[in-house]
Amino acid sequence: MGKRERPERPEHPADAAPNVLWRAACWLPAVLLVAGEVFSFLTPPNYNSAPFFSAAPLVAASLLSARATAVAAVIAVVASVDITVHRGSPSTGESVTENVTVLTVSLLALGINRVVRRSDSRLRSARGIAEAAQRAVLPAPPARLDGLRVAARYVAAQADARIGGDLYAVQDTPHGIRLIVGDVRGKGLGAVEAVAVLIGAFREAAEGEPTLDGVALRLERALRREGGRRAGIDQFEGFTTAVLAEVPHGDAPVVRLVNRGHPPPLLAHPDGTVAEVPPGAHALPLGMAELGDSGEGPDRVEEHPFPPGATLLLFTDGVTEARDAAGAFYDPLRRLAGRRFRSPDALLDHLVADVDRHTDGHGDDDMALLAVRRVEHHHPPVPRRTAAATLHNE
Repeated sequence: MGKRERPERPEHPADAAPNVLWRAACWLPAVLLVAGEVFSFLTPPNYNSAPFFSAAPLVAASLLSARATAVAAVIAVVASVDITVHRGSPSTGESVTENVTVLTVSLLALGINRVVRRSDSRLRSARGIAEAAQRAVLPAPPARLDGLRVAARYVAAQADARIGGDLYAVQDTPHGIRLIVGDVRGKGLGAVEAVAVLIGAFREAAEGEPTLDGVALRLERALRREGGRRAGIDQFEGFTTAVLAEVPHGDAPVVRLVNRGHPPPLLAHPDGTVAEVPPGAHALPLGMAELGDSGEGPDRVEEHPFPPGATLLLFTDGVTEARDAAGAFYDPLRRLAGRRFRSPDALLDHLVADVDRHTDGHGDDDMALLAVRRVEHHHPPVPRRTAAATLHNE
């Protein structure tokens, strides 16, 4: 087996540099202070510029550091007093009131800044925990794995979220490269807990089960077992749609699939043609076997051609249920047809951006995506040792 490479992950939007509007807003306190001076200079003495000087530290409190807020507050108070002393005012009481107002608002701004900074610190801590949870539950897959090029993305609908109820995983096993993409029914911590259960069960079953239907059965049992132990899993209605895939080691140009109520994968060919890979028989989602005729009947493993150069694309319904302003659903089969991509990463980058354009940035469901391309010229290695589980949602 060749050397495993870490994929280059796109920077999360929340980690990008501040945009132009935010940078411009940071200059607003200075603009207000200058505007106060100009207003005082251009207007008669009975007009006061206290609103400008009061607003400057308040704006700084929410945008700038404690030191910058203090500087804005001091400048505002000094400027207000200086204008009163050198310019004079028709009413001494009115002048005192203006200066006291600016001083009071400035002190409040310093207190507000302290609260905002403390909240930001807590938010950064929570975000760091969320990122650690994502890396633990959905670690990044290797970019190359036994004749395959692999790319994955998790795109959360909720701002600043890192993980939700969608999942994907890739594992090199003695039986082939096995993959799963799934969507847990429900939201919140209960769904995340179910994701952790499923990923853990997949890691174990993919390594030990000789057949793909055996893996699906192990996942079914894991959900049922953990559902009886954990209240959070019982509360989210208890089922998961999923597609399991297996690419045999060697040069056999096939992929084996088990579809448990999930959107069918797509197969993109080097010439730009894209075909859907629907299941021959529809099966219930994981966690709903008791509704079937036999309860724990075997899944139907279907084998499909997977020629060199082709890319298998698996995704959750956050893609197919994305709507535009007119309510039209996103159709990945139509939108990807005729396009060629140099790599699985390029395919997923395009797909994520295209869905975002389709929804005008208002997607309301998470997306988990996994793209696997068979290398056109691959020479399989001589007998290898069993690889450790390696798993990964842009």
